[in-house]
Amino acid sequence: MHAHSAAEASDSMVPGVSPAIYGEADFRRIADLIHAETGIVLSERKKMLAYSRLAPLVRRSGLTSFGAFLDALEGDGRTMTEVVAALTTNHTYFHREPHHFEHFESVVRPDLVRRAMAGDEARIWSAGCSTGEEIWTLMMVLLGADRNAGLKLTKARLLALASDISVNALAGARAATYPASALDALPEALRRTWCVAERSDGGEERLSIDQAVQAMVRFRELNLMGDWPMQRPFDVIFCRNVMIYFDGPTKDRLVERFARQLVPGGYLYIGHSERVSGPATALLDPVGPTIYRRRMGA
Repeated sequence: MHAHSAAEASDSMVPGVSPAIYGEADFRRIADLIHAETGIVLSERKKMLAYSRLAPLVRRSGLTSFGAFLDALEGDGRTMTEVVAALTTNHTYFHREPHHFEHFESVVRPDLVRRAMAGDEARIWSAGCSTGEEIWTLMMVLLGADRNAGLKLTKARLLALASDISVNALAGARAATYPASALDALPEALRRTWCVAERSDGGEERLSIDQAVQAMVRFRELNLMGDWPMQRPFDVIFCRNVMIYFDGPTKDRLVERFARQLVPGGYLYIGHSERVSGPATALLDPVGPTIYRRRMGA
């Protein structure tokens, strides 16, 4: 990819890059492709982001323009997966939006623990789990600060699913090892009980999630816009700060699917800037800030 001439500068979307290499038509194709694949809307403000995220893939392909790269994408499922992953990776951290975990701990956890210890199955889903911070926080809150009681719970019928569209993000989630500073917001008692300290080669302190906790979670690559293989409903679904990228109709359809994937009385937690609207309003009642409960009779 080469720098453009001065005459082309006014048409360029990215400083130093010729419109022949990456132009308006290329961005529109990328935006249409991502919307069709994932439901995500790339606004005009994302032109530079799309370029910076995909340029390494274009370079690696040996092709000289985004247009040629997009032409070659058709029928190349593996590269398409990489494109989606590059454009959908988002930032996350431990104990994000703590009011959700406080509600889960005080309102939802007691019944889940009681049922699981009595031999019933309890099911939790982190949809759009990214690099794992959400699901590991959730599992540690579920197990609690008492290690002996928590270890008994790890043997109970608790199923935890964590899914994401990004293979790279899932690899990070499965690795379950993070810089110690990434867990600063996590309550100290949980960190002490369920994290194991280790040093990286560079001397940085890192924390790994306890193997007993890791064994409870199943990770799956899943496009939320596609078919869902899960047969049975969940007691709890977390899908936070995923739908902010979707348009209204896509968001409404997805929330309705989540609502129908909950047991009556089950809970849905969504991101702080997201709202339930459309058909799902007939199925879900708000019970807290961005916390919804499936109606018993709906």
